Amino acid sequence: MNTKRRNAAPIWVITLDIVMINLAMGLAYVLRYRLQWFVDVVFDAPFRAYLPFCALFSVVIPLVLEINKAYSHWRGRVWLDQVYQIATAVATAIVIALAVAFAFRPLVYSRLLLLEAGFFMIVLLALGRALTLFIQAHLRRKGIGVRRTVIVGAGEVGRRVMRTLVARPDLGYEIVGYVDDNPDKGESSLGRIKGLGDLDQLSRIIDAEKVDEVIITLPWTYQRRILNILRECERRNVAARLVPDLFQMSLSRVEVSDLGGVPLIEVREIAFSPVALIVKRVMDFVGAAMGLLLGWPLLLLIAVAIKCDSPGPVFFKQERVGKNFKRFTIYKFRSMRVGAEEELESLKEAIGHDDVIFKMRDDPRVTRVGRFLRRTSLDELPQLINILCGEMSLVGPRPPIPAEVEQYQPWHMKRLTVPPGLTGLWQASGRSELTFDEMVLLDLYYIEHWSPWLDIAIILRTIPKVLLGDGAY
Repeated sequence: MNTKRRNAAPIWVITLDIVMINLAMGLAYVLRYRLQWFVDVVFDAPFRAYLPFCALFSVVIPLVLEINKAYSHWRGRVWLDQVYQIATAVATAIVIALAVAFAFRPLVYSRLLLLEAGFFMIVLLALGRALTLFIQAHLRRKGIGVRRTVIVGAGEVGRRVMRTLVARPDLGYEIVGYVDDNPDKGESSLGRIKGLGDLDQLSRIIDAEKVDEVIITLPWTYQRRILNILRECERRNVAARLVPDLFQMSLSRVEVSDLGGVPLIEVREIAFSPVALIVKRVMDFVGAAMGLLLGWPLLLLIAVAIKCDSPGPVFFKQERVGKNFKRFTIYKFRSMRVGAEEELESLKEAIGHDDVIFKMRDDPRVTRVGRFLRRTSLDELPQLINILCGEMSLVGPRPPIPAEVEQYQPWHMKRLTVPPGLTGLWQASGRSELTFDEMVLLDLYYIEHWSPWLDIAIILRTIPKVLLGDGAY
């Protein structure tokens, strides 16, 4: 199967589009001639009089979508992009239909019906896309229809590819591991993403791991090695894709513009713009204020339960590191017995813990009420106060303690360039089941791709995780 076919939409997507187009025409006909909304009908008309328009829309809309590569570049395209393409295609088809009607003047023809049909087409096609993407994402999370992928190169660009694939399981890629000639990288791991050795091991890995695709993230100084890898993948009938050398510019975001037709490439540091920070702060303040105003009965109930369950204060206060290494005091509901922090080192030694973040499934220090609070993340609610004070955000990286920051590698530090969050991609994607490196990969993906819509999507994805207690302990 060639690359174009692998990235194209399944044939049933086009079939579903045509069904939705004709269903929209049927709904518009009922609305216009049977229910007679908006305008009374003087002359009745059978639905067959509009069959030529049905045929016209069934051809023109998929054709315009294909011209805009909606079908050929299906994989990885987000829903909002697809809705925009659908609206463009439907608008084009409506204009053509009105022009045809003006030229040929059919005996039966209603401009209002065509406009109503256009509205229904956008709605139904968008719903169809949402359902399709939801089903595909669900199947891919279960390992159905995923492509087993090896990343060649574990530098900044390689990690950028990894965090994109980890943050977007809906894209349908399973990272088998990565190879790198640097022994410190090739023999280590990034969370559950394994280092599989040096570049010379790639041929063996492709065969042993049943690899479907190889993504090459090497700089062009490795040109000869890249060409050898491409030939090796071709011999084994494995897809190989190359990240352009332009993206070797680490710590940057690349934007392309033009100056009188001359292409310009702008490189700027990965950071939120001033406008983005204002929008995010407004969203945080409004969300935290509403959460405290509406949730105070729940907060009071939790406080009473904590006091009845174990001796000690209701709140747990701890120093954390925020944006630009600024330290602040975080507030949480106490979920452990008093003196739990003094027991941490002995507990680490007992279980042989060596990760940056300490996580233990059956931590003996957790109280009965605390276990419930942790499973549902209700112990985090007092952090709404930190959000109101501007020390945290509703969505962002997990706020680390100073001892964790001391163990950070240089590439980990980028997660401290934005305010920490009450929730984040790490919370919505696996919570305590994630390793620290996987958490950082998700945090960096969030920083590079932030938008208000991404914050809303993460909050919506967090809700079922919290309600079901997935990955929490």
